[in-house]
Amino acid sequence: MTKAGSKGGNLRDKLDGNELDLSLSDLNEVPVKELAALPKATVLDLSCNKLSTLPSDFCGLTHLVKLDLSKNKLQHLPADFGRLVNLQHLDLLNNRLVTLPVSFAQLKNLKWLDLKDNPLDPVLAKVAGDCLDEKQCKQCANK
Repeated sequence: MTKAGSKGGNLRDKLDGNELDLSLSDLNEVPVKELAALPKATVLDLSCNKLSTLPSDFCGLTHLVKLDLSKNKLQHLPADFGRLVNLQHLDLLNNRLVTLPVSFAQLKNLKWLDLKDNPLDPVLAKVAGDCLDEKQCKQCANK
């Protein structure tokens, strides 16, 4: 399966309040158009999939407040990732990220950021910090 909608199921059926759980869905790509049609879904879990890239139109999902992209194969984030200005919680644990886009600095509302288990550029890794507990993840997000 490539897209969440291709099962014949509807993303709306997976929506629980404001949370949309697409983890463990064997996704190779993000169903951005379907997600854009669900502005109520402010919490999106895309963990444990096979995502290697995010399309640039993903950055139009500005309603997202919490985003879990952990345990994928992401090598980079779109250049305009900073458009996700409402993000408060971002989990990028266990991907293949080396750098972050410059626009990342626009994520002023970020309170939680986990970059553990990524082959980050040493300078970036030092700035980001360890994120071993809630306090450290908050400091990481601030930096």
